Amino acid sequence: MPELHQLTAAQLARQIRNREVGAVDAAEALLSRADALQSLQAWVYLDRETVLADAEQRQRELDTLPQPGPLHGVPVGVKDIFYTAGIPTTACSQVYADFVPEYDAATLTRLKQAGAIMMGKTVTTEFACLDPSPTLNPWNPAHTPGGSSSGSAVSVAAGMCPVALGSQTVGSVLRPASYNGVVGLKPTYGRVSRYGVVPVSWSLDTMGWMSRSVEDAALLLQVMAGPDANDPVCARFPAADYLSGLEDAPPPRISLVTSFFMQESDDETQRHVRDMLAVLSAAGAEVEEVTLPDSFSTAIADQLMIMACEAGAFHRPMYETRSEEYRPLLRRLLRRGLDTSAADYSAALERRLRFITDMQVLAESADVLLTPTTPTPSLPDLTNTGNTMFQGPWTSCGLPTITIPSGLAGSGLPMGLQIIAAPFREDRLLAAARWCEQTLGVHLAPPVD
Repeated sequence: MPELHQLTAAQLARQIRNREVGAVDAAEALLSRADALQSLQAWVYLDRETVLADAEQRQRELDTLPQPGPLHGVPVGVKDIFYTAGIPTTACSQVYADFVPEYDAATLTRLKQAGAIMMGKTVTTEFACLDPSPTLNPWNPAHTPGGSSSGSAVSVAAGMCPVALGSQTVGSVLRPASYNGVVGLKPTYGRVSRYGVVPVSWSLDTMGWMSRSVEDAALLLQVMAGPDANDPVCARFPAADYLSGLEDAPPPRISLVTSFFMQESDDETQRHVRDMLAVLSAAGAEVEEVTLPDSFSTAIADQLMIMACEAGAFHRPMYETRSEEYRPLLRRLLRRGLDTSAADYSAALERRLRFITDMQVLAESADVLLTPTTPTPSLPDLTNTGNTMFQGPWTSCGLPTITIPSGLAGSGLPMGLQIIAAPFREDRLLAAARWCEQTLGVHLAPPVD
């Protein structure tokens, strides 16, 4: 019988609705877990009294609501760039230390409408950018937990909450998810509202989240996807049904992207990916190999330039008077963006449009594409948050991506498979990921107690 902190969000919600578990008992168990694992430094804000009061309210609502929401009573971690009404949203920066929003981010509003409880704010790298956070990897504190959503990934991996919100501008959801052995989902650009989230780059920022199962990833998408008039790039068409096809999906057609992704992986990662594909193939998946279009050659450099320019534009008023309060890597990024010419920025945007089109065509060549999530497992280097080059291209072209845990490296650190689908085909992506998850049967838990 799993302990409360080991339950997924879907399991916990079902047990609360069926009165097998009390919402207050669940909240207390997770708060106690967070207290016991404070050394991991995953949280920047936790209000025990408010969490328990919200849990008591959810428990009372079971007697009055005709149909409790799909996340009724489930505590959720929230990355500290998501606005939280009346609660500091600091982006883990001195520059925003006193910022208290007057309203919740659209994503948090929808989670609360579904019955979720905001457990607290998770640590992010400063303004969701480059400088490492203090959060520790629960698998090995000498190895980076990844970033920028480091606190969200660690809190989920270590059982402090079943799910947590993150964001991805380059690789800030899937990389830390993989480094910590959990599921990470980045939907299609525009599928989920960005309203009420401190921006990095308006044309790249994509909301995402971490969970311990594909089912939970789908459940959160079901709750948060859909139009939002407050976000001008949010897709106007309704969300699909992301849950009904999870358990009976047929084996998918998988295209392994061999160019770049396999070439840039270390030997252990290459062997691991091919071993996992052999298991999937033996279970019925059709596996072929594809290569990247020529437009990929400039995609990574263009993305970093665009990110720097758009971050510089947002931060400019603060940077001009408070530049020394920014951490070194972020300060360098903003300076680069402010120094880049409009002509260079425009050329990068133009090349990116070609890349987006080419990658959409590639994504339609199979049910899903597949790569290693990262070129190596998390490395023993705390001076950075890890290599972003395997996630960044998919963020730049806006395709939906998910990482699932696939095993442990010889170092004892988690490894993951990154799965990609065509735009707005999260239903296909999640069904394929669920099939792979069930076929591989890998469920990881770090050695913390």
